Amino acid sequence: MFTGIVETIGTIKEVIVTGTNRDFLVESPISKELHEDQSVSHNGVCLTVTKVLDNTHWVTAIDETLKRTNLGSLVQGDLMNLERCMKADGRFDGHIVQGHVDLMVEVLSVTEVDGSWLYHFQFGQTEEVLVDKGSVTINGVSLTCFETSIDQFKVAIIPYTYEHTNFNVLRPGMNVNLEFDILGKYVKRLLGK
Repeated sequence: MFTGIVETIGTIKEVIVTGTNRDFLVESPISKELHEDQSVSHNGVCLTVTKVLDNTHWVTAIDETLKRTNLGSLVQGDLMNLERCMKADGRFDGHIVQGHVDLMVEVLSVTEVDGSWLYHFQFGQTEEVLVDKGSVTINGVSLTCFETSIDQFKVAIIPYTYEHTNFNVLRPGMNVNLEFDILGKYVKRLLGK
């Protein structure tokens, strides 16, 4: 389980395609502290570390993950938001994040607003899980959404988040990974929607 509070940014150093899988070699400040079989959120996707080498680590994304997330479009040099799983005695600064991406959404616009940034997103399908001022995870970042509808929403980013995540490279037309709040998903299911 994660909180959506990104620890650091990793850089993809290599991508190897093996069958329908993609193996990513990621360089980051936390790579040397990781160990094999550890779960780490990569752009909001919970992936298992398969090997650690100095300041890099390997992870594998399978076909299902590649179809549902933006990992299949990432190439050498791209940036990934990284977060290690939450410790049992840790603080819950974000919200409950599973690292199980629900779908990709498109960036419609990015607007700088006197030192903060406004991002507008659109679904490729309609959803009824978001609520105004509710939690959402985008590329692994816990955020509060507003101006929500069944196919669009906005988030605002403070300078710290802009500087310390890959939000600073997002542009209109790009796809990001979206995980709805787990509580909203359960409520939707209980109501039979």
